[in-house]
Amino acid sequence: MPEFSSYCDFCLNRAPDDLDRAYHDTQYGFPLDDDNELFGRLLLEINQAGLSWRTILAKQDDFRRAYSGFDIDAVAAYGDTDRERLLADAGIIRNKLKVGAAIHNAQVIRELRNGFGSFKGWLDAHHPLSKAEWTKLFKRHFKFVGGEIVGEFLMSTGYLRGAHVESCPVFRRILETGPAWAAAERP
Repeated sequence: MPEFSSYCDFCLNRAPDDLDRAYHDTQYGFPLDDDNELFGRLLLEINQAGLSWRTILAKQDDFRRAYSGFDIDAVAAYGDTDRERLLADAGIIRNKLKVGAAIHNAQVIRELRNGFGSFKGWLDAHHPLSKAEWTKLFKRHFKFVGGEIVGEFLMSTGYLRGAHVESCPVFRRILETGPAWAAAERP
């Protein structure tokens, strides 16, 4: 496979319905306001660790089904029966640490909402931070989050710049949505 300088270059000549191209054109870098969708994106990024993003994209609907539509309160209430169900579900990544992290992280987000109104409110209250500062903050609260996972989560949801090169047509569309990173760059 040839080397690509960016995800934008990687997706450039793919068909519009290709998994990577569709994600690139409609989701990657676009701000998310819904807490459950933010949680879902974090869950997907965590599950991508050690695997290709394409694998996760192909299983995205299965993850949504298995994790109660990414409903934070539902996942936070999961018990042993749910853990066993998830670890037996061939439609998702069956990794004990990743399943445990999803449940733990939903519980953390539920608690963060008490002080900040929402997961988005917590993210907004700490923005802007550098990737290193974000990673440190995430590691204090969440499980299975390292620099790459945190960076991709924040780029994919509009908190950090870098999802698209400036020459990409999607970059301009994202700017129109008012991503958090753009607001932080204004004087």
